[in-house]
Amino acid sequence: MNIILKKDVENLGLEFDTLSVKPGYARNFLIPQGYALLATPKNIAALEATLEARKEEEAKLVAAANAVVEQLKKTSITIPAKVGTGDKLFGSINNADLAEALAKAGVSVDKKYIKIPGNTIKRTGKFSALVRLHRNVEYNYEFDVVSDAPVEAPKAAPVKKEEASSEEA
Repeated sequence: MNIILKKDVENLGLEFDTLSVKPGYARNFLIPQGYALLATPKNIAALEATLEARKEEEAKLVAAANAVVEQLKKTSITIPAKVGTGDKLFGSINNADLAEALAKAGVSVDKKYIKIPGNTIKRTGKFSALVRLHRNVEYNYEFDVVSDAPVEAPKAAPVKKEEASSEEA
């Protein structure tokens, strides 16, 4: 079933997007909650008229989104996490953790605009997330997940008791 979103819906799309969703989801949730309209020819024509009227505002939104993308290109994020055996994390990293790390780095991106493939990260390594700031502006952001444990210095060879007692005498 094709619908037009009236509001941003997390994990679905942004305002004025035309999407295809399952009929039950549209009938039972999106339309009754006021999040969407059916994509009838009349509603599509109204959407195009609305977008035409908002052209200047849309241009400003696209420019702001492109400015954020430029900030993202200059920002490199490394998220420290507790690690168990191997490279497996205790818990996981999700879009909220990435949004928080970006905010600490000075780039404000709402978590609903960040989409991590598989929704969570459960291992250390390099990952990418899709940051969708506007229907026409998307950016694939690369970041690292590393262990938060301090790197241990190599230990000196243990001194045997016999050697230690003979040195004292």
